[in-house]
Amino acid sequence: MIVIASCPGHISGYFRRVSVPGNGVRGSTGAGIVIDPGVMVTVTRADRTAVSIRKRTSRRSVQIADRSPPIESALRTIGATAQVVTECHLPIGAGFGLSAAALLATLTAVNRLEGLGLEPHEIARVAHETEVAHRTGLGDVSACQAGGRVVRRSAGIDGEILRFSDMPGPIHTVSFGPISTPSVLGSNEQMERVQRAFPENEPRSAEEFFRISRTFAEKSGLVTPEVERVLTACAAEGIPASMTMLGNGVFAYGARAHAVLRQFGEVSTCTMARHGARIIEVLP
Repeated sequence: MIVIASCPGHISGYFRRVSVPGNGVRGSTGAGIVIDPGVMVTVTRADRTAVSIRKRTSRRSVQIADRSPPIESALRTIGATAQVVTECHLPIGAGFGLSAAALLATLTAVNRLEGLGLEPHEIARVAHETEVAHRTGLGDVSACQAGGRVVRRSAGIDGEILRFSDMPGPIHTVSFGPISTPSVLGSNEQMERVQRAFPENEPRSAEEFFRISRTFAEKSGLVTPEVERVLTACAAEGIPASMTMLGNGVFAYGARAHAVLRQFGEVSTCTMARHGARIIEVLP
């Protein structure tokens, strides 16, 4: 049997790490956009887990890694093994929540492959705890349980999340390479700056979301010179834009954003997702 599953990614505009002593809740609050395309995963039965991470270009699919410690760890947690091939169109490690998407899609597919009977909530719990343990994310799994522009009011997969379907237009992105998520999340000094930059008010519209996110990016000290140049150009044209968290890149909203971003590099285009992880196909 072959099972194919997909999961959207997530662009975080701003975030704050949260750890609640006593009840074990760890994660983050903040706001972002759940995006398509995310990650497509194909799984088949195997006696030992093997993972291939692939990046899809306009012409071909290229393997960029032959291991994924988070995926391997998550499969051990549910007591399963499989051959896993993940494929994405967006840059990896650039703030698109692809590690969370890969975990959710893989666990969803393996659950079907092996008939484990895990509910979506349990799959999300394992994916979230794996992300936090490997310092690859704090709130992406929570967001990617469904679609929309999201405001995460409390941490963890059971936290309060507001979802809005108010971004029908294209979301354009440009990336200048990855930012090491573990190094940022593991730096007490950097995380203190992030905590201080967290906004007091929630965004009531997409426009407010971009404005608040950009202010957060600047106050947090995460903005790079490349990102600053793109944000300045977008502001001059009145285009809503901010920095992808955590990635050395920019995401901007609306059709006019493409022309501005393409001056700085290759542009990827996505849309607001309206669903979470799901099975795409099951082949005998």
